[in-house]
Amino acid sequence: MNPLPEQPLSPLDGRYRAAVRGLGQHLSEAGLNRARVHVEVEWLLYLTDHELFGSHRLEPRQAESLRALVTDFGQADIDELAALEATTRHDVKAVEYYVRARLAGLGLTDVAELTHFACTSEDINNLSYALTIRAAVEEVWLPSITAVIDALTERAVDHRADSMLAHTHGQPATPTTVGKEFAVFVARLRRIVAQVESTEYLGKFSGATGTFAAHVVADPSLDWPAISSEFVTSLGLNWNPLTTQIEPHDWQSELYQRMSHANRVLHNLCTDIWTYISMGYFTQIPQPGATGSSTMPHKINPIRFENAEANLEISSALLDSLAATLVTSRLQRDLTDSTTQRNVGVGLGHSVLALDNIKRGLSEIAVNRERLAEDLEGNWEVLAEAIQTVIRAEVTAGRSSIADPYAMLKELTRGKRVGQAELVEFVDGLDIGDDAKARLVSLTPAGYVGLASDLVRFAE
Repeated sequence: MNPLPEQPLSPLDGRYRAAVRGLGQHLSEAGLNRARVHVEVEWLLYLTDHELFGSHRLEPRQAESLRALVTDFGQADIDELAALEATTRHDVKAVEYYVRARLAGLGLTDVAELTHFACTSEDINNLSYALTIRAAVEEVWLPSITAVIDALTERAVDHRADSMLAHTHGQPATPTTVGKEFAVFVARLRRIVAQVESTEYLGKFSGATGTFAAHVVADPSLDWPAISSEFVTSLGLNWNPLTTQIEPHDWQSELYQRMSHANRVLHNLCTDIWTYISMGYFTQIPQPGATGSSTMPHKINPIRFENAEANLEISSALLDSLAATLVTSRLQRDLTDSTTQRNVGVGLGHSVLALDNIKRGLSEIAVNRERLAEDLEGNWEVLAEAIQTVIRAEVTAGRSSIADPYAMLKELTRGKRVGQAELVEFVDGLDIGDDAKARLVSLTPAGYVGLASDLVRFAE
């Protein structure tokens, strides 16, 4: 058997590449290296802008040429860094050598020793990860989940008045509306998204063990914490003053837990929609050319929601592992975080893939109003709650002397099918006020939805 040409191992880089392509711009090895070059260049420019250690402020064209290393970063640079790392056996050192080589080409060898000045590798790495993760979240994940929330909001508004038999414990329960149930997921997801949007992307820049030791020896007169803070915040990050060699990654753990929480809410959405499809409450819109089964031509399978379920589970498993692993480092530093953080893109990728499927799936279902009406009409016994509650109010108001109305309705309806005629006859025989009796006689399962339609406004 001939060996295959080199193939992607992950389906995110193969079958599903189109759905997650944007993440590769940030959370790939190349994206990480570009961010490392960015941090190295900006630190060098900070030092020269402040003319530290006798350096001089670079001319605008020189600074622009250095920043072009980031904006023009491409395949040739990726290959060059790979070749350098093959020799150095150290990814950040390869980036340092790469930047130094460019300084020589720009006639800036006199400031070459300021490249990576007083930095431990983690000073560069933690800032680079913060930059790439923030970009991936803000430019890819948040727009993806926002698109799903917008689609859910549209459904909530469109179907706010479509009465539906609710099910608690899988059994017929007090009716609701389709729109209100969609609105519940809108509210849940918006709350989590707000938490993700409030993430503090922390960065440290304080040397080998977080003490500024090399910095102070180089120049004891400078306020190194202030310099560090100014530099980190200039990158749009939040400064962390107290760290070991590494930034402790607590912010990452918090972020991944929130994203995993969002995954689980979305998983709940998928299982609910899947169930409503199986009950006939939602119908699936046939897609041109699509096949549901290789042998059963009639089938339209809810594959979008099933695919999303699986990818949400994979994503949460990875994000939960990241959240648990990254907050621990032996003493001042170990490398468990190094390989772990390289999987951030995989965790986000499966979530983005799921979001893509959910958005598509929502556009491929329709509410089956006939089936909703059929189930409501077949379950008049759900009005037992309304009847016993009205009787209680009447007893309290002194307009009835009925004892234990709950037990009375339980005897009438529990485990039984009771139709409209039976309930009307029952209500007509009750010792309650005429107004209360009129309200109950006119009540139907489809009309017993309380404020469900109005509650949708909280999701608009």
